[in-house]
Amino acid sequence: MSGREAVIEARGICNRFGSQSVHENLDLDLYRGEILAVVGGSGSGKSVLLRSIVGLRRPNEGTVRVFGEDLATASETQRSLLERRFGVLFQKGALFSSLTVTENVALPLIEHAGLSRADAEHLAGVKLALAGLPISAADKYPASLSGGMIKRAALARALALDPDILFLDEPTAGLDPIGAAAFDQLILTLRDALGLSVFLITHDLDTLYTITDRIAVLSQKKVLVAGPLSEVENTDDPWIHEYFHGPRGRAAEDAALRARQER
Repeated sequence: MSGREAVIEARGICNRFGSQSVHENLDLDLYRGEILAVVGGSGSGKSVLLRSIVGLRRPNEGTVRVFGEDLATASETQRSLLERRFGVLFQKGALFSSLTVTENVALPLIEHAGLSRADAEHLAGVKLALAGLPISAADKYPASLSGGMIKRAALARALALDPDILFLDEPTAGLDPIGAAAFDQLILTLRDALGLSVFLITHDLDTLYTITDRIAVLSQKKVLVAGPLSEVENTDDPWIHEYFHGPRGRAAEDAALRARQER
């Protein structure tokens, strides 16, 4: 990927919890305009890595540079400006249960962009439409939404401040296959339309085969391999072989091949 601009550069990342080490000397880049999927077994620290990159956890060692700026040494003002360029969709949505869908999306526009409530809610409606939510969902509370609608509402909130980088933590988990496929295509469309760079944590093999540009495998406390799917799936590693060449991996590959032939 030489010659491509890295919007995120993680170098020598170490994350430890007491005596337990999750990452040791981990390196990873996210390039402008790409969809990078991060995969790995349970306990490999995928969500910890995401939190370290977006600034919710400071690594014990190492540096994270975003658009060339070191998050750890940036001033509070610089850091705030950088973090406004992130949009994050957390696992299970993490919507505020006491706010309606519109209010959830409008909140960052009021708090960070300084918009009036009326203007923020108008713009929230635009973001909800971008995320594919029907108008009828706007005034509902999260408890009355389906799993797929919660994901889309959380995506609309992640898009509220027009981010450059979109972080997605297991976005299709818990969705039925049709809903998951529709969400994958939505991410692809938004990346192309808005010029987003996407950092995606997933276990969904269909997602890996249909929308990702590169895949990074976390194993042995570091990035074992990062590259296009064809490179990753042929890496000589037991976990990778079982993951990509097992029954589910073969089914996902066949489905992606059929979809490409039908286009």
